[in-house]
Amino acid sequence: MIYSCRANKTKRHSQKILQIIDHQLQFGINLTMDKSPTSPKGGFFRRLSSIRKSGAHIKRKLSMSRQPSTLDENENENKDIKETEIPPKPCSVPMIRDYIKTDELRKAYLNLLSLNLELQQERETLEDRASAVDLTNKETDLKMLFESLGNKMSDIVRSSTQPSFNKELLEQVVKIILDEEKKPGMMQGWREKWREAVRDGVRDTLKKVDLDSPKQNASWLAVHLGLLGKAVEDDLEKVKEELLNIYPPDFNVFETYVSCHHKIMEEHLKGLLEQVTESKDYHALLDFIVHHYASDVKKEQKAIEQEQDFISKIKNAYHQRLMEDFKVALENIINIERDNMWKMKKTPERTDDGFLTAEVHMDICKLIAAYARNLKEIDETLEKSIVRFCLEELHQFHIRFAEEFTRHTSFLLTSDLLDLCLWVQYHITYINTFHSLKDLMQCYKENCSAQVEQLEKDVDELTQRLRQILIDHFKNDIKPYLNGMMTKKWLKTDEDFTEVTSRIENYSGLCKSMRNPAAQVFINDVHYYVAREYVSQLMKKKYSCKKNKNEEAACKLRTQWKELKKLFNEMGSSLDWLYPLGDYLSDIIGMENKKSIKDLLNPLVSNYPDISKKQMSAVLYFRDNSQLLSLEWHHVMNQFDLIKRDTGNILPERNFFTDIK
Repeated sequence: MIYSCRANKTKRHSQKILQIIDHQLQFGINLTMDKSPTSPKGGFFRRLSSIRKSGAHIKRKLSMSRQPSTLDENENENKDIKETEIPPKPCSVPMIRDYIKTDELRKAYLNLLSLNLELQQERETLEDRASAVDLTNKETDLKMLFESLGNKMSDIVRSSTQPSFNKELLEQVVKIILDEEKKPGMMQGWREKWREAVRDGVRDTLKKVDLDSPKQNASWLAVHLGLLGKAVEDDLEKVKEELLNIYPPDFNVFETYVSCHHKIMEEHLKGLLEQVTESKDYHALLDFIVHHYASDVKKEQKAIEQEQDFISKIKNAYHQRLMEDFKVALENIINIERDNMWKMKKTPERTDDGFLTAEVHMDICKLIAAYARNLKEIDETLEKSIVRFCLEELHQFHIRFAEEFTRHTSFLLTSDLLDLCLWVQYHITYINTFHSLKDLMQCYKENCSAQVEQLEKDVDELTQRLRQILIDHFKNDIKPYLNGMMTKKWLKTDEDFTEVTSRIENYSGLCKSMRNPAAQVFINDVHYYVAREYVSQLMKKKYSCKKNKNEEAACKLRTQWKELKKLFNEMGSSLDWLYPLGDYLSDIIGMENKKSIKDLLNPLVSNYPDISKKQMSAVLYFRDNSQLLSLEWHHVMNQFDLIKRDTGNILPERNFFTDIK
């Protein structure tokens, strides 16, 4: 109780002394013992100075005696804020507010420290309720002033990379932050607030970058990202050149700015991603992240990358968009051929070497190559994935193309001869085109072997189908005339044979527009069919030569076969094993001596071992059916059986008579 009274008494005594000092300071009263006006040490201004220093010293000592200190005396001597800098009496609240408004931050801060000390003292001497209300108001003012100062400091940091940047103001801010960290006051946690201000400043910088809408500019995103990269580069350059020397090293200024750019850029790019719908914009976004933004950041800070889930999200969206685009592009290729070629009955283009061609294969190859080239620069895995998809999607394209082609070109068959020729040209054109597509796709075989193999199979099936359609049409066109062979009319006139050769010649000219290997296969198919159908007429027993007509028939057969041989030789048929057949048959039919026929059987059966006894009998029937029951014919057939028995295995590629029904 006695100790408490003494303590209270001491406090009141100290307060009284401070009040006296403040009063004397206000009116310039001298506290020294030297009263001589003429004393060298007793001048007015010198004494006034002494009063101020002494009063301030006493006030500080008394104040310090009432507050527990967190620093020892040695630390107090090394503090950035010297005790002499803190005003012994704070200026008014409006004056402090003016200091903040006029950017005199240091004055404002020191006066706020003084005001804070004053409030601490008043809390200790609180005596009545009225004083408590005044104290609360002062505390509110103090809090609001500190908040106002903090906002001002944040604004300065926030705008420190802008052209209006004021170096002296930022230096004041840095000093205040350092002082607060060494002697925490009302502005605790300012290092984090500083980082927040840096982030806000970066956000302001990126928001100012021009951003057109897709309607305003088709290249809106690419342009914006270019400006964005330049803004980041300029911002970081300014940090290096103008801000680094203002801050102490422990602020890690450049690293902080890079980190903030990274975070804000990521936020910004996520916002942009929501507006992206086209593949070119997905590509621009990924390209910016991988090659521009990320690389720029890495130049300054060796390891900063976008979050992988964000990049994966862009890649997945890009991949999906490309798949949809490719499907649409393939459908457009069909639509263009339909509208610009088939419906318009446009004649196909020719290459410099005379082959019919379309742009279908080139359009597809260019599209896939563009995807591969663009994606390889960003992500090789994404590149391989989209190439695989494109190759797989061509499977459906071949089916769709064939369906649409047949649907929109069939009308040409019911028109005139020119339309029919155009119909044939179209088939040859796409046989060439898809074979070229298969060849061009070989470059992807190493990485997409399964897809390329499937594409080869699909192309072969499609071109075989187109080729077979041509063959079937040729067969239907020529068959009625071939059916007229080996008849009485045939023996008298060449009318039907002339129609046959005329159609072969027409197709021969068209085949010159078809590329190998399809052309070779087609020519061989035509040659084989004509030879088979011509010979098969002998097997149908439609006519039998009488009264030595066999020699006339043999001569005609030989002549026509020779003409067919010449036509197919000129076309480039590789079925040269068919050429001797006409001569063998002509020799048998025209042989004057029946007994000598046995000698002609050996070359026929040796070269065409699949000829049957029934077919041999049909040839003899055509020669002269009146002698079939004679002994000579019996010997001939026996000889035929012996030769057949001694003949070796039939080569699969030499089957001929087997196909004659």
